[in-house]
Amino acid sequence: MGHRSKLKGKYLTYSLAFLLLCRCTPTEDPFDETSMTPNDLMVEYYRQRASAGLIISEATAISEEASGWRNAPHIRTAAQVEAWKKVVDAVHERGSKIYLQLWHMGRQSHSSFHPSTNHIVAPSSIPATGATIRTTAGEPAEAETPHALTVDEIQATIQDYVRAARLAKEAGFDGVEVHSANGYLLDTFLQSSSNQRTDQYGGSFENRVRLLTEVVDAIIESGAFPANRIGFRVSPNGVFGAMGSADNVEMFTHVAKTMNKYGLAYMHVMDGLGFGYHEKCRPVTCADLKRHFDGPIICNVGLTKETAEGMIRSGAADMACFGRLYISNPDLVERFANNWPVEPEAAYENWWGPTGAKGYTDYPFYKPEKEEDVEEKKDN
Repeated sequence: MGHRSKLKGKYLTYSLAFLLLCRCTPTEDPFDETSMTPNDLMVEYYRQRASAGLIISEATAISEEASGWRNAPHIRTAAQVEAWKKVVDAVHERGSKIYLQLWHMGRQSHSSFHPSTNHIVAPSSIPATGATIRTTAGEPAEAETPHALTVDEIQATIQDYVRAARLAKEAGFDGVEVHSANGYLLDTFLQSSSNQRTDQYGGSFENRVRLLTEVVDAIIESGAFPANRIGFRVSPNGVFGAMGSADNVEMFTHVAKTMNKYGLAYMHVMDGLGFGYHEKCRPVTCADLKRHFDGPIICNVGLTKETAEGMIRSGAADMACFGRLYISNPDLVERFANNWPVEPEAAYENWWGPTGAKGYTDYPFYKPEKEEDVEEKKDN
């Protein structure tokens, strides 16, 4: 599966987590299904980068309530399943595996995206103050005070995850990643700064991890995917989405211990500090969590080939994940394997916001010089 570098008896397997670039076809109506459905341009983007051993898709909304970005993909309808099949087929044709990332934005959404309820949701009525919030019109907005989910609403949300997982299976995905990071819904349940509930979903470490375990339990029980085809993602150090808690070292150690019982596909840890560090406790590392989680651990954020190989060599992680670097280097695996030059990360303004191919599928593949060209240069 993809390029593997031999490291003292171990192998570095490159995985790719796609950043959400919102390239579904824009429409005037923000609720037009076309603007939430993968298109042929997205198929090409995934095809270009399908030499990774494992591809983790961009964040994909599981329900209306879960959504909150224009032109971001969903997995809710038959048309969306058929569109995702094209992406999956393109990846499989190049010999890689692909997991769908199941996404609920929680309090980072805006009520304009939710005409059925006219509110956003979270574990507690605490706004994501300082987070980047946009309306359906694309206009910046202040973070709204979320509706604290009732127990019945939590159970309904779990079923949204189950339906999405079933549709992912129908689309041909090899597995799913439960997005529990970056201040989205499941992360806000995990962290004490955003979860001040006093019922069975708040307070203790056991209670705060309960929703994540119930989502995983429900997906397994539904038959959509077995445990070893389910991964989950956490970001104990990140500030994105107005996150960060003083007890994150203890909390995420508990998360690792709790999730270890399942025999999951992997734990995806955003342990690097390049995405913003809350500084409310010491950084939580992959090495910390590896002591309590026996399955594969994926490291992420700000990695280079050298640092990734160092993580694998040390035993702190089993796979290395690249996101931003893969945008500007569609052939990143081949560049690493052959020690070819790597292009710098794409500038934020070049890939966030635009639509179409620019800053998306127009990055060049590396063309190694022919031997005769090299010799000619030497002669000159």
